[in-house]
Amino acid sequence: MSSIKVSIVVPIYNLEKYVPRCLDALVNQTLEDIEILCVDDGSKDSAPQIIEDYKKRYPNKVKTFHKENGGEWSARTYGLKQARGEYVGFIDSDDVPEVTWAEKLYNAAKKNDADIAFSGYDRVDLDTGKTISTEMTQYGTMNKEVDWNDDFIVYANPSLWNKIYKLERVKHLEFLPFRGCNDTLFLIYAYMDGAKKLTFIPDVLYHYYLRSSSQIHSLNLNDIDNLKKYLLVAKQHAIDIGKYDEYEEVLSTMAFLHLGISWFFMVSYDKEAKTGKVSKDITNYLNENFPRWRNNKFFKITHCFPKGFKFICIWGVHLLYKLKIPCIYIWVNRFLVDKIKFEVKW
Repeated sequence: MSSIKVSIVVPIYNLEKYVPRCLDALVNQTLEDIEILCVDDGSKDSAPQIIEDYKKRYPNKVKTFHKENGGEWSARTYGLKQARGEYVGFIDSDDVPEVTWAEKLYNAAKKNDADIAFSGYDRVDLDTGKTISTEMTQYGTMNKEVDWNDDFIVYANPSLWNKIYKLERVKHLEFLPFRGCNDTLFLIYAYMDGAKKLTFIPDVLYHYYLRSSSQIHSLNLNDIDNLKKYLLVAKQHAIDIGKYDEYEEVLSTMAFLHLGISWFFMVSYDKEAKTGKVSKDITNYLNENFPRWRNNKFFKITHCFPKGFKFICIWGVHLLYKLKIPCIYIWVNRFLVDKIKFEVKW
């Protein structure tokens, strides 16, 4: 059995300005038995030399790999296949984990024999250093089992970097070859393939830095097409393992939330996107491939209203889709975000 407790995969593409800040936090982790897997994805700046310098300075912790550019998803998959730890986590090279990130997540996972351990995190404006929001702290210290009759597994934030996974549960997985939503589908695949026990700690252990140039702020129609494609891949996987009937409602919920709400809104900023056509295409796609989105228990008024403002908003958008006027959601949300500077956390 490996003596490594946590493998930490760090995909790196350029960002020479931020890589040292991230690696300093990782080499100083309070958990000793870790490996830091730096995967250079064909960087064009000095990032490859930077990680080699860290490897020389910390040969017992830092491992470096260099590959041709294939996208962040391919670098994460490459790193996952090299991992030898009991647990594995993923860090973005322009973000900063607390030095206790690995230790606190690992201790929580071991104490509760968890397949996945979650922590809180915050979103920080890169230019000003101002904390924009703090998330995933609302659950407190909690243990939970994956239940496909509970929409909790859809709403628990899927971001890779505020959690660690038991390696034996995810070693066989690969990140799908498209940008955005990879973390969501990776987590759903982990659930489908046997991750059952979850544990949560409220500590803010990760600082996610928002950059205006990041991929999530530049989604386009091609990204929508890719999301449609890989949602169908996830559906087919559930069918192949004989679990689609059990998973259908959650998968249709996920499809509507990500495609019909989050990505529809983000792609509305693409000048090439005509919101009326996009909404019709999304509705037709959901009707054909995830028909349970329409009469879904997780979107009923009796389910949403007792759960608070966010869920009431989701119920409202779902209703607009059923009334065939989802563009009203875009108009209202664009006004709130662009003019009022108020954002609903979907």
